[in-house]
Amino acid sequence: MTRYWTPRAAVFGIIAVAGLVGTWTYNAIAIIERTDFLGDWFNNGPAVGSLTTDLLVMAVAGCAFIVIEGRRLGMRHLWAYIVFSGLTAIAFTFPLFLMNRERHLERQRQHAAALETEPGASGQGSTVPA
Repeated sequence: MTRYWTPRAAVFGIIAVAGLVGTWTYNAIAIIERTDFLGDWFNNGPAVGSLTTDLLVMAVAGCAFIVIEGRRLGMRHLWAYIVFSGLTAIAFTFPLFLMNRERHLERQRQHAAALETEPGASGQGSTVPA
């Protein structure tokens, strides 16, 4: 049963359960109290608690992904994404990280492609007699 469960998968699984329990605790309160769920978005109620928990869990998962994926790829200044998510919004810094991740991956692909096209990289153009 433990096949394919990496520590990273376990962490994201725990975060997912926390998100489900946290948001549905507030959702259950809203259902039991028969509150106007959509109206509560604008009038501090259980729906606001649910949304707050939802966003907080997503922010924690996003920050964990930034650190784990950024380190795996060898990206720099990962701390800045996390600090600035508190100063601006995770809705800004997470897509910014994803954008820079794609740029980093493309840079790696282009570098690898350039190495493959160099003479002697694949055995072609070698001056060693056969």
